[in-house]
Amino acid sequence: MNICQHCKKNPATVNYVEIINGEKFESHLCKSCHASLYGELHSKTNSDVWAGLFGISDAEIKVCPVCGTTYADYERTGLLGCASCYDVFKDELLIAIKRIQGEVRHVGKVGTNKDEFGLHRRLKTLQEELEVALREKRFSDAGILHKRIKEITNTLFGAEGGDND
Repeated sequence: MNICQHCKKNPATVNYVEIINGEKFESHLCKSCHASLYGELHSKTNSDVWAGLFGISDAEIKVCPVCGTTYADYERTGLLGCASCYDVFKDELLIAIKRIQGEVRHVGKVGTNKDEFGLHRRLKTLQEELEVALREKRFSDAGILHKRIKEITNTLFGAEGGDND
């Protein structure tokens, strides 16, 4: 006779066996533990009880409250169910991203401000700053910004592309 897996005291009177993806999961509970857990078998808040019984990790039993996707679903398919899943599974996803990419911080494909795209981006920013400086009558700042704009313009377009004041 089996002992209750929950309280580990009373004889198990309710035996539950389920086979999922070829793996057999068994649960042996006494009458009182079964009664206290039965109504909450599928409850998201008490799934940790079943995790302890079956040896399932917390990551596998986390469930997105919006779409119902579990982390096990993500691991099986590689797809999350909705935008809320990113918040629910954040800790697990960060571990997976770090394992795959080596970093969890997005670096992107944009290089430094020394490549052409970066120089164009910097030029646009400086032009916007120059407009603000002129509007606010900060002429010394505007002069410095104009000089930087001229340097970048010369780098990008050569001396003939920039203005030669």
